[in-house]
Amino acid sequence: MKPTLIILAAGMGSRYGGLKQVDGLGPNGETIIDYSVYDAFRAGFGKVVFVIRKSIEKDFLEVFGNRFNKDVHFEIAYQELDMLPANFACPKDRTKPWGTAHAVWVAREKVNEPFAVINADDFYGYDTFRVLAQELSKPNLPEGSYFMVGFKLGKTLSEEGFVSRGVCTTNSQMLLQNVVEHTQIERINGKVCFKNEEGKLVELDENLQVSMNFWGFTPDFFNYTESLMINFFENSIENPKAEFYIPSVVNKAIQEGKATCKVLSTNSAWFGVTYPGDRQMVVDQLQKLVSSGVYPSPLWNR
Repeated sequence: MKPTLIILAAGMGSRYGGLKQVDGLGPNGETIIDYSVYDAFRAGFGKVVFVIRKSIEKDFLEVFGNRFNKDVHFEIAYQELDMLPANFACPKDRTKPWGTAHAVWVAREKVNEPFAVINADDFYGYDTFRVLAQELSKPNLPEGSYFMVGFKLGKTLSEEGFVSRGVCTTNSQMLLQNVVEHTQIERINGKVCFKNEEGKLVELDENLQVSMNFWGFTPDFFNYTESLMINFFENSIENPKAEFYIPSVVNKAIQEGKATCKVLSTNSAWFGVTYPGDRQMVVDQLQKLVSSGVYPSPLWNR
């Protein structure tokens, strides 16, 4: 059975200033999503599930409804604020999404096989999809077999402002021990730093492996996530800024012995669009990949 790819595409891109999921960045107007889907299917994935909000469905389908080759099968799952486990109701003043783990959970009825999760606005490269598809396609994959493809921190920064990254600790077998989310990471005077809870700058090793939200899971992840999400809502549903993240679920699963998470390496280079100023860099990078023959142009030949 081929694995499924879940693409998290519900965010509006507040720092970017628009709906960056549908921004044409490739030589023929291709989006980053186009390249992710293209790479995923040639790497061995069998289906894509897009997680979006109903309010952007029209714009989203205008771009992607008839976009891909005929062999690309996709479905849509919706992430809305009122989609909560039983017995919970969304506070009326809530405007912020519930986070990446909630975004994966809303796709649970669309996925029965091992699956990957990625961001819509990050370019990961073919090799990243290949190494994860190889693991997820293994027969009789035991429950609790989780994976993450890591990237070096220093190669994932933006020259336009700060970013958030999940900094990873692994053991000698490259099994993940934990992921610690750091916000406001940027290069200052040549050094990679982040602001801690006291607002002080703390230096980080730029060779640290970080999560760029490229995960692989067995389907038991959905039920385990829901069990933790119930606890999250019991304690945090009234907090307007509280979010429920994938690394929190993975960390807890590792601590409880419910799962192992193997950290995989890739030869691909990551790049993405966080700020408007990042756009030209991504356009230039994609043009280089097309010019060197890595991708055809146009990408799709329907």
